[in-house]
Amino acid sequence: MRIGVVFPQTEIGPDVGAIRAYGQRVDELGFRHLLAFDHVLGADPAVHVGWDGVYDVRTTFHEPMVLFGYLAALTTLELVTGVMILPQRQTALVAKQAAEVDLLTNGRFRLGVGVGWNEVEYEALGKDFGTRGRRSGDQVGLLRRLWTEPSVTFASSDERVTGAGIAPLPIQRPIPVWFGGNSAATYRRVGRLGDGWFPQVLPGPNLDAARSVIEQAAVAAGRDPGALGMEGMVRWKGSVAKLVDHVDRWRSAGATHLSINTMGAGLATVDDHLDVLRQASIALGTSDAEPPR
Repeated sequence: MRIGVVFPQTEIGPDVGAIRAYGQRVDELGFRHLLAFDHVLGADPAVHVGWDGVYDVRTTFHEPMVLFGYLAALTTLELVTGVMILPQRQTALVAKQAAEVDLLTNGRFRLGVGVGWNEVEYEALGKDFGTRGRRSGDQVGLLRRLWTEPSVTFASSDERVTGAGIAPLPIQRPIPVWFGGNSAATYRRVGRLGDGWFPQVLPGPNLDAARSVIEQAAVAAGRDPGALGMEGMVRWKGSVAKLVDHVDRWRSAGATHLSINTMGAGLATVDDHLDVLRQASIALGTSDAEPPR
């Protein structure tokens, strides 16, 4: 199981030095990948009365593709969007950006996608919120063609490309596409189209039920469900022992990847985040570092 970290988007702030220090130290600690959440815009609760979203206009989010271009030069980590809200973006532009990140990382890139929940973002980006699920399937098909063919002609109810392509093409052809979400429609999409998925439920009956839907959809599409990756997530709750236990649960559930999330744990500084990850790296064996004396 490949163990990585969740980039602390909402807490790391705008200091470029902190971003650099975080990425390089995560790499030094032996973690395999860095996963970044995605939001382009935050809603202003003063305007959107009754707003109950997790994030708002004050919540910081670094743009993942630009961030990854920076980190690609500083680390050997696999870089992962977890997840990019695909239907609120232009497909061809995502294909171009993803291909560039894949090149800059020498093929260490995974595109995690989802349909999102923030209607305010969709409005501002000029995309329809109500059809986002349907459109995402077409988008993934078009992405893969743009990553593997020098000239593409493609037409659907929402997408049109006529004799055009991107250059240079990425290292990975195609770049792996993983899905996030917790609906039956998402699970079926994973089975039909995905290279992997990010469960939003814990190991147990709910995970088993979700995996059953995915496996049935994969078989119906003529695909091998055993070839799909699965990335769990463990939140830091102040105890190395609890973290190791939760990691072991994901390992027993068959996770191929796992990310450790230190956001929302009351850690005041980037150094605090990194100290937690140092403890985790020792306990999980990702690092050769010696335990503190």
